[in-house]
Amino acid sequence: MKYIADIGSYFLMLKNVFTRPTKGSVLRDLILKEIDELVLNSLGIVAFISFFVGGVVAIQTALNIDNPLIPGYLVGYATRQSVVLEFAPTFISIIMAGKKGAFITSSIGSMRVTEQIDALEVMGINPLNYLVFPKITALLLYPFVIALSMFLGILGGWVAAVYGGFSSSADFIQGLQEDFTPFHVVYAFIKTFVFAFILATVPSWQGFYMKGGALEVGKASTNSFVWTSVLIILTNYIITSLLLS
Repeated sequence: MKYIADIGSYFLMLKNVFTRPTKGSVLRDLILKEIDELVLNSLGIVAFISFFVGGVVAIQTALNIDNPLIPGYLVGYATRQSVVLEFAPTFISIIMAGKKGAFITSSIGSMRVTEQIDALEVMGINPLNYLVFPKITALLLYPFVIALSMFLGILGGWVAAVYGGFSSSADFIQGLQEDFTPFHVVYAFIKTFVFAFILATVPSWQGFYMKGGALEVGKASTNSFVWTSVLIILTNYIITSLLLS
């Protein structure tokens, strides 16, 4: 029964997020603040991870190709498919669930503990619209983070393959172009928009409905990461089954 109540409270939260909107000028400032905290501050870690994981994918693919009958462009092809289809949208989203999801839960949870949310309600402000709506809007820019991850992942693969002596530049680029399906990019960005919505709402829900004191803020952050990751993986499976099967 607890899980049913949790699901109900989550959807009730979503309903209340879009009611009684905050004043436009205030909301604009909140959205710009969330863009800086949730999107721009994530670019460094995303760039670092993407570049080196792309390189690892290329090296591992090259080391497992020991048959001379297998074409050399397969390294570039495997790197492109791995990065575009799964690594950039899904793996980066799970990392963001740990980095930004925990931040969202702890910040809203701390406001709950210190009764700042109650103060907003007393002032006649819808706290869900004030706190959660700017996060949802800011994470509409999340696909740009994933696009950067795709580019740097493939670039990292090219650098590792060419300068590591595993493949020539011409073969790697041929692999990037080989059997390219534009819909795979569309599929990746569809997933990204859904993941962005999950990243904004599930941690907010965990923080907003948290009960207890400062100790429970840490527990709520842990639960936030677990549930966000589970939902991302389940949603990934469902979207992949619907769009690629």
